[in-house]
Formats: sequence, structure tokens, C-alpha cells
Amino acid sequence: MAETREHVPAGTGFTPVATPHRQVGSEVERYGGVDRARGTQRFVADLHFPGAAQVALVSLPVGCAEIHRVDVAEAAAMPGVLGVMTAADLPSPMPRFGVSHQDRPVLAADRVTYHGEPVAVVAAESVEIAEAAARAVHVDYAERPGAYSVEDALADSAPLVQDPAIRPDDPLAETNVLEHARYAWGDADEAEKRSDFVVEDTYTFPMVTHFPIEPGGSVVVPTEQGGLDVFSPVQHPYLLQRTIATLVGLPLNRVRVLAPDPGGAFGGKQTPKLEPLLAFLALRTGRACRLVLSLEQTFQTMRRAGCRISARTGFTDQGAITFHQVDADFQIGAYADVAPRVMSKGSFVSAGPYRVPALRVNGRAVLTNTTPSTAFRGFGSPQVSWATENQLDAAARRLGLDGLEIRRRNLVTRGEEFIRGDSPAPADGDWAESLEKAAELIGWDRPPAPNRGRGIAVGIKPGATSGLSQSLVRLLSDGSAIAYAGTSDMGQGARTLWQQILSDELGTPLDRVEVVSGDTSAVPFDLQTSASRSTVFMGSAVLEACRDVRDKVLELFAESVGVPEEELAHAPGVLLTPDGELPLTEAARRALGSLHGEFIGQGTRRLRGKRGHPLGGDAAFYEFNATAIEVEVDVETGELLLTKHVTVSDVGTELNPLQVVSQDEGAAIMGLGHSQMEQLLLDEHGRIRNLGALDYRIPTFNDVPVEFVSAAIENQDGPGPYGSKGISEGALLCTAGALGAAVADATGVVIRDLPLTPERVWTALHASPRHP
Repeated sequence: MAETREHVPAGTGFTPVATPHRQVGSEVERYGGVDRARGTQRFVADLHFPGAAQVALVSLPVGCAEIHRVDVAEAAAMPGVLGVMTAADLPSPMPRFGVSHQDRPVLAADRVTYHGEPVAVVAAESVEIAEAAARAVHVDYAERPGAYSVEDALADSAPLVQDPAIRPDDPLAETNVLEHARYAWGDADEAEKRSDFVVEDTYTFPMVTHFPIEPGGSVVVPTEQGGLDVFSPVQHPYLLQRTIATLVGLPLNRVRVLAPDPGGAFGGKQTPKLEPLLAFLALRTGRACRLVLSLEQTFQTMRRAGCRISARTGFTDQGAITFHQVDADFQIGAYADVAPRVMSKGSFVSAGPYRVPALRVNGRAVLTNTTPSTAFRGFGSPQVSWATENQLDAAARRLGLDGLEIRRRNLVTRGEEFIRGDSPAPADGDWAESLEKAAELIGWDRPPAPNRGRGIAVGIKPGATSGLSQSLVRLLSDGSAIAYAGTSDMGQGARTLWQQILSDELGTPLDRVEVVSGDTSAVPFDLQTSASRSTVFMGSAVLEACRDVRDKVLELFAESVGVPEEELAHAPGVLLTPDGELPLTEAARRALGSLHGEFIGQGTRRLRGKRGHPLGGDAAFYEFNATAIEVEVDVETGELLLTKHVTVSDVGTELNPLQVVSQDEGAAIMGLGHSQMEQLLLDEHGRIRNLGALDYRIPTFNDVPVEFVSAAIENQDGPGPYGSKGISEGALLCTAGALGAAVADATGVVIRDLPLTPERVWTALHASPRHP
């Protein structure tokens, strides 16, 4: 794969701001990167807990069943078994937890609602004993008809996935619809009358798994004070702390969460899953309890919501959108997790970044007897983008336009509202720059070679709509510095950015900056690590803490040397005195004097929500991306060769260009996964047929584009430090749309169901009159 990086100057009307920074904007070595590269980084499974009980789960080989009896006698009698816990050993009613709905049980009680849901758990002296005892647990159960697809779940005679008693007073409790999201503006009926034609189709997006390199797992250790230490590679340590404290009845200060860097997360390690079960088991046995899942089991704990989208879009004969109607059914699984939020946030931008006079959107979070879905890079936007981008391409073909031109005619400009109605949202970037740059880099104006085609698409995703990040920064007397930040570094390189900010703002060399994270007993509060918020929210808190330190250095320096404060000022890395610039670290040393000590700064970034807003508040920023793909199609086999892939993101400011490239390319390749090959397949019993690495395909180096070009548009117009925006999800928002358009351009065949596997492409080709 050939790689190219384009640095794009700012657009018209926005001049880059010159800064004195030396580290911010540079491609510095990643904090902790050497350990990752050498394989010496310690994940949860690498941590040693002497005397820990090893844990194994008991589950059923079906996706839907009534549990009649769980017999643990044989398992409990086995030598080395420390305990076997079932629903009968937990408080009654069964403790339940969740983010939006308290619906997930600690253990399955009367029913199993998805393949892999644990019905019992074993603690033993070794993994081998625990697994053997788990096999010796006998479960008397009766398989029941399950709702394994959106169509199954919405049928008139569909079995209910959840007991209605779980959702008292919910008017939807007797259905498999957990939540609705309805957005509208303008008069779609009148707009349709003014339309020259209407495009109408249905599109499907598959269920896919996160496939982290590090499988799931955690360790819970009872403390001598009656508390719990929880070791988990979780993205939201404080959410996990709060959940466990609530379930087991402990104050927050007795539950400590330690979150080592995860080996991949992508949203799958945001929310509690099996940690509450381990907490109850640890309290019951009085032993540290350690559970490390296999990759197959990890597949049964996390996935992206599949989706069926029906769209109707009106156009004028000049290619302008007149109205857009979307019905999006998200297949969320057996429990809510954060899936209702995924549905509502994805549906909110289902019109894309376009000028749409009238809109009707009906989103539904549909319960099915499948693995509960959770956050996944893109958070609902890739699903709706697949449909909307296809609609534009269908209109372009009808009008004799190309994909670039129809987007030019409909893409909003900076400050123009692309979401209207009661909660308007303006474009926060010059998004046409990304579109035009992608077209330029793909060579849009040059005709492709035979059997090749090109496609271009754009995608939009709202950033965080509320949040709270707090940070502490310590500048020590020897000029070294420490930042305390609760953001989990799950691959986005957050600690590298904090290190760069401290180095520039305090004048401390990079190798003398330490970053502490991942321990609720040591770091200040951070709401969550998600929604590409790390740079904007925690980065701003770290920056504010650094400037607080500088204020305090100035104040004490003035007192120590007898200079009036009004004669002093500070700038990144320096104190400005009547005698000239003084390195901030030297000013700090003089101010502290012989007593030494340190300066402590505190920073907070808070975004309050808005009552009545459909997303709970305005987005802090929008991720925008334009992707262009050139593909060669083998008409004999249906195989696709991506000859060139271009991704251009609107980033505000690149704080670390190398990390921006890494995030951009990683997201793009992940997007190729759900576009070309990834899908969870179920059998008639609701069992996942392709568990694990052998049967579930993800992109490898054999699948990546021959040429990969990543570019960024910088206008210093973001709300984060130095004008930055979040960027880690943009490059997969519209990958599928660009690839689908490229295949259609090469073959004349339009495929509306993902993934575009060789079999699906071959079948579509040979069903087409153009390819007998």
C-alpha cells in the first residue's frame, strides 16, 4: 500500500494562526508507543494477581430460551472449585443496570435473550478447573422462538424480546420497539408536489463486531476495607465505578476502577458488561476474581447495530434536494446499552450535510434476540449515510450528473443550517474544501481505466452534546511536570497530546512530562472517552490547567522578587519580565526558592446540555469527511481491488499530524470492513455462526487499497485547543457510500445491501442485463 499525506492550507477567509509552539503540531513520538511496538505493554490479562480465582461462564447454545432449573451440584463438588453462582444467589429482584435503561441483568434469571448470555459463573483455582466445572453445570431449559432480525421483531406475531415488566409505564413495553426518534422540518408533502422526481429505495447495513485485538476481561479484588478494586480496560472508568457502587451498595470512594490501556476498543469497551457479575462473585467468594474472555466470547459481548433504512428523496431537474424522508430501524439487540442514543444521534443527521428544505425521519431502536449492540466508531452515522449517499447517486445517474457535481449543488456552506426545525445546527466548517480536495486527489476529472470506477461521498457526525472533563497539572521544582487526566488512551494517543500541550505551555521538555490516567482514585473526573471528545474536552481542560499554573508562577514570582504583578506577563513556556523573557521553569524555580514545592493548576471543560433538545444539547463540533475511491471489479469473480482510496477530514488544527493520519487511516480501513466483508451471521437458533478470527473476516494488508491518500483541511476553527476538532471517526462515515458508487460506476450495477462481498457483487452482476 502506497501512502501519501497532504497538508492543505486554510481556505478563503481563514488565515492560519502563527503560534510559538514547538511540540504542538509536530509528529512527536507517541507516549507509551515503544511498549506497544515491542509488545511489552501490559494489558489486564498480563497483570498478576496472586491467589486470584479464575472465572468461567456458563451459557446456552441458543439465542432464546426459558430457564427451568440450573443444577450446580456436580460442578460445585469438583476439587478446586471455589464457588458456582446462579441467579438464585443474587439479590431478588435481579439487579439490573444500563446507561439509558436499567434492563440488563447481572445474570440471566428466567430467560436467556441472546446467544452467549451467561446463566451461571464458576470461580476456581485454575482456568482449566473453572472451564471443566462450567461444562458440568446442567441447565434445564426450553428453547423458545426468537426474534433474530428486524423483520422478525416487527412482525405482528413477534415474540417479545424483553419481559414488559422490565419497562413499567412504557407505552412501547408490549412491542419490540425500545425507543422512537422523530425529527421533522418543513412540509414534505408540499415539497414532494414541487419535485421533478422522487428516488425511493431500501438499504441494509450489517451487524458487525468491534474485533479488538485485546479480548474482553476484568479482575475484581475485594479490599481489606470492604471495598472493591476493579481492573478493566474500560473507556468510562467513572461510569463503571458508579454502576458497581450502585449495584453492590457501596459508596463511590470504596470502589476503585483501574483502567489499563485497552488493546483496541472503538466504543465496545465503553459500558459495563460482565464487571458487575465479577463484583458480586468477588464479594461472595472473598477472593480476587479474574475473567479473561476468548475472542469468540468477546464477539458475544459487543457489536455495532445493524440497520434497515427506507428512504424517499425528492429532487428538482437541476439536482437540488426538495425533501428527504427516512425510516431507520436499528437492530439493537436484547438490551439497551447505549443503542437508543446511537439510533437517535444517527437519525438526527440522516439528511447528511446537505441543504434539505423538508425532512421527515422516523428512527426506531428495535430489540432482537441478539448480542446487545453498543457504541461503535461512527455512532449510527455510517448506517444512515449509506442510504443518503446512495440516494444522491441515484438522482445523479437519472440527471446525467456525476457524484461530485450533485454534492456540489446540495452541500451547505459555512454557517448555513443543515439541521433545521426546533434545534437548528449550522455547518461549522468549509466542508466544500474537503469535497473538492478529495476529488482532486482521486483524479476525478480523468477517465478511469476499463473495469474501474470512481465514487465520492461525504459524511457527518455530531460530536459530544454534553460533557465534563477535569484535569490537574503539577509543575515541580526541578521543571518536570505531571498531568492527571481521566481520559482513557484507547489508541487515539490522548496522552501524547497532553504531553505536547504541557511541554509547550510550561516549557518542560517532552521527556520530563508524565501523564497519569486510568485510576479513579488518582485522577479527576472525566465523563467518558467517546464521541471524539478527548482532544476537545480533556485537551481544553489540560490547557486550562497549564495556564492556571502559569498564573500561579507569575503571582509567586512577583512576590518573591518584588516585582509588581502588572509588570509581568506569561506566554507559552515563558514568563515575560521587565528584563526580558525568562523560561517558565526557571521562573518557577526562583519563585519556589529553597523550600521547593510545586505549582498545581486545575482545568475544567464543561458543556451543559439543553433541555428539550433531541440530542440533549448542541454538538460541540461536527466531524466531516469526504472520501473518494477508485475500484477495479473482476466481473468473473466479483472481487474488488481498491486501486486508490482518498480520505479528507475537516480537522480544525492538527495537534499531532502523525496521529491524525493514524486515526484517519484506521477509521477508513475499518470502514472498508463493514463495506466489503464484515457481517455477523446467525443460524435458525440465533447462534452466531462466524465467531472468532477464522470465520469472521476483517481487512488485512491484502485488502487495503493499493494507494492510500490521507489529507486534512486546517482552518483553526474548532472548539478544542488551538482550534482543533475531534477527528477519529470521520473517515469511516462515508466509506461504504464511496465504494458502492465506485462499483456502480465500474459495472452499472447498484447494490443496496452491505457488505459488498465477492459473492454479492458476482450475483448482482450476473443478474444484470449488462452482464449476462
